[in-house]
Amino acid sequence: MQDMDFKLDHKAWVLVADGEKALFFVNRGSRTRPDFHVVREMEQDNPPTREQGTDAPGRMSDPGPNQRSAMEQTDWHRLAEERFAKDAAELLYKYAHQNRFTEIVLCAAPRVLGELRKELHQEVSDRVIGEVPKTLTNHPVEQIEKILSAG
Repeated sequence: MQDMDFKLDHKAWVLVADGEKALFFVNRGSRTRPDFHVVREMEQDNPPTREQGTDAPGRMSDPGPNQRSAMEQTDWHRLAEERFAKDAAELLYKYAHQNRFTEIVLCAAPRVLGELRKELHQEVSDRVIGEVPKTLTNHPVEQIEKILSAG
């Protein structure tokens, strides 16, 4: 388990996300005895690319006689993850603008965390007290509390 250099105070928020689901928690407990309550839940159906694309990748002509190259297939799953990160960032901005939280920890799959980081408004970025590059969306709340309060 990685060392976490943040402390989840009373009323601190936690975002736990992957490319399909996001859970927004508020800590109603303390640093030593966290008690997470769901503020909001977001979900998006994001099946693998092979289930989203219908056509084979296109082909294009290359300079030269009878030469054609395959084009890279669109990664629909990745595009949906990026869109989901953008939607989550917009919601965080709305909540930050309403002063619903002053501190937040972002906990997401590494790739989603990177996308989320790119989309965050400065008002939200200034309130981020920690990041955890792990997928915890399918963990029970008690286990998420334990993982994030260790340290």
